[in-house]
Amino acid sequence: MRIGFIGTGNMGGAILKGYANSSASDGNEILIHNKLTEHNSIMAEAMSLSGFANTKIRICNDNKDLATQSDIIILGVKPSNVDDVLREIAPAAGKIIVSMAAGTSIESMEGFLNEASAGSGDTAKIIRIMPNTPAQVGEAMTAMCRNANVSDEDFALAKTIFDSIGRAEEVSEDLIDCVIGVSGSSPAYTFMYLEALAKAAVSNGMAPDKARVFACQAVIGAAKLALESKETLEQLRINVCSPGGTTIEAVKKLQANGFMDDVTEAFQAAVDRSKEMTAQ
Repeated sequence: MRIGFIGTGNMGGAILKGYANSSASDGNEILIHNKLTEHNSIMAEAMSLSGFANTKIRICNDNKDLATQSDIIILGVKPSNVDDVLREIAPAAGKIIVSMAAGTSIESMEGFLNEASAGSGDTAKIIRIMPNTPAQVGEAMTAMCRNANVSDEDFALAKTIFDSIGRAEEVSEDLIDCVIGVSGSSPAYTFMYLEALAKAAVSNGMAPDKARVFACQAVIGAAKLALESKETLEQLRINVCSPGGTTIEAVKKLQANGFMDDVTEAFQAAVDRSKEMTAQ
């Protein structure tokens, strides 16, 4: 199978590296093309030095060349560049096209491909995804939605790519804005929480590097426990709060200061902005 990556910046590059470094890519060929040609060489060199022995990496001359030769085309370009790229790859509209461009709906991509490919765009197979930055360490949460032309077999094929860099779940496209709030943007909120914890630990005498490890591992452990436990998130929180103990005092302070409300409002701000971008 040939998988083409158009644009390998922060997110596209993270997905590319994560997939290439997983067993899911064994025996496949990865094709790449960037608008800035020097990025092609940098990416290819970085991957060759990382030991992706079972995955062939090839730089394509342009987007049309890549699309013609690929079975799956992954667009890692900015929303403002999506139309230009779709125009270039329109002859390959029948291939599986995966887009991570925020604010760019499946319907708009279908319409543009239909116009650019002189009426053949009704066969366009489009999957829209919303990953997040933990893809860089193989722990992404990726939402996937598709149009009616993507068969279950096509979808399963694409899903193997995103399962290889973390976890992928299918959702309806009307939930994409919600996904942005709960997983797409939320690593930033989590980093803020970690920063506050680490700074507090440092102010109490812990070395900065040690404080970072303690804070980060605590969050990793809590998240893993939450994923694997059958108890509700509320009950898990209650389980840690022994009456008269230390944790209950911390929780009371967070509740008094509106911690839950702050997180909810931050989530909603991200969702609202996503809806604004889609409407523009």
